[in-house]
Amino acid sequence: MRSELITHGIERAPARAMLRAVGFTDEDFEKPIVAIANTWTDAMPCNYHLRELAQHLREGIREAGGVPVEFNTVAVNDAIGMGTQAMKASLISREVIADSIELMAHGYQFDAVVALVSCDKTIPGGAMGVIRAGVPAMVLYGGSIAPGQWGGRELTIVEVFEAVGAYAAGKISYEELREIERHAIPGPGACGGQYTANTMAIALEVLGLSPMGYNAIPAVAPEKAEATREAGRRFMEVVRAGRTPKQFLTKSSFHNAIAAVAATGGSTNAVLHLIAIAHEVGIELKLEEFDEISRRTPVIADMKPWGKYVAWSLYKAGGSKLVTKRLLDAGLVDGSTVTVTGETLAQTVADATEAPGQPVVYDPAKPLKPHGGLVILRGSLAPEGAVLKLAGTEQTYFRGPARVFDAEEDALRAVLDRQIKPGDVVLIRYEGPKGGPGMREMLSVTAALVGEGLGPKVALVTDGRFSGGTKGLMIGHVAPEAPLGGPIALVRDGDTITIDIEKRRLDLEVPDAELAERRAGWTPPPPRFTHGVFARYAALVSSASEGAILRTPSWV
Repeated sequence: MRSELITHGIERAPARAMLRAVGFTDEDFEKPIVAIANTWTDAMPCNYHLRELAQHLREGIREAGGVPVEFNTVAVNDAIGMGTQAMKASLISREVIADSIELMAHGYQFDAVVALVSCDKTIPGGAMGVIRAGVPAMVLYGGSIAPGQWGGRELTIVEVFEAVGAYAAGKISYEELREIERHAIPGPGACGGQYTANTMAIALEVLGLSPMGYNAIPAVAPEKAEATREAGRRFMEVVRAGRTPKQFLTKSSFHNAIAAVAATGGSTNAVLHLIAIAHEVGIELKLEEFDEISRRTPVIADMKPWGKYVAWSLYKAGGSKLVTKRLLDAGLVDGSTVTVTGETLAQTVADATEAPGQPVVYDPAKPLKPHGGLVILRGSLAPEGAVLKLAGTEQTYFRGPARVFDAEEDALRAVLDRQIKPGDVVLIRYEGPKGGPGMREMLSVTAALVGEGLGPKVALVTDGRFSGGTKGLMIGHVAPEAPLGGPIALVRDGDTITIDIEKRRLDLEVPDAELAERRAGWTPPPPRFTHGVFARYAALVSSASEGAILRTPSWV
């Protein structure tokens, strides 16, 4: 066991003395030490229940012959910080989570690691960290929240954001806004639609890093506790087999995960995160691979934000197993890829069941939409690429004048003040990985546009990114980003922008000579942070087209 470096030998008596103080026995020193990297916090509902789940996980690990040791890492909530400076911390937290898991695994020489995650960035951060640890590992998702109930409809956090725009447009009263606010989030669990958390949850199951079917169980479902205990017991089989993520994750595994995202109309954030997770394994994913897989993968799950149903409804219909089985039977995923349990993907979904008459999951032969939701655009405005979620819009062409904003807050104020008109292309820049820094999500702006009724009538383009709850003709991840001198930095109010989805083009209709003149007069703005984690992140982060990963400094 790797932990013997810490626990065995006469010279390790001081280490054993320290460990005895926290409950280790003589017998424990002969067992695998399994770390639980918990992302619990009571600052938000998504991860609020993870301390309780960790207890069930500990029980399962100990029952199967392991010694569980728990530590905590950070968790930043997107919905709470959305539209403010706080949101800059969100994507950066992914790297801090991964770093902290790597550090703890090395600092204690743990024999295995389980990441217990829930809110958006904790999922990829946990995945990246356990892969770096180089030991048997898996990721367990805390589960989706139950839907809120009010006015005869199911609510998620996105309805609250949209209600802000509806109130600003005079479409609902202040009291109605308050009632939606009061009822949307009924308890623990991650946001309820096929937003980023639930998108990454199914992606990790199909990828093979999470046990198939576990992540789909909602946070407060009674069966979550026993499923967590069983996951701990089964993980000890993985530990004894010495099976590490780098041994079973392949390019096909990642292609399967992309297909699951496309088939469920999942979040564009999956592009960033799957590229980053693949990087930890030593696999390079290109933007075009997302587009190619999405083109051949139909949308078969009718999920919010663009569809009707929440994650709890998907679970009752048959869950991630049913979705994956449908994709497998249609030849849309590779069933031979190996998962964390040692089973193939095909074996993990062999027992998939379907609730009679369920309305959520469709037959791929008769899909909701013939092509998946992820679209990669390139053109004179995005030479290195941009990302669109087509499942959130039926428009395939848009041409209009740019309304340019150098910060998200300025754009949101313009929306709420009713300054954006039908036909406009709202352009928000200096919000990318480096420019933000942290690549803020734009749900406050996009949801306000939808709430005002402008969703189908305007487009939005940004070097920032979007929440999984975004819908409409919203294009993010524009690269190169503005601080690097990308063409997005040169756009002026009134310039014509053309979006042609069929041709996969995003273009700025300004003559080259004019752009050259503008570039000659352009200077990058000073960094928004000059010390601390934000400054370090801005100095080291790569392009969104490369997953916004942190580059290794050139002197290493």
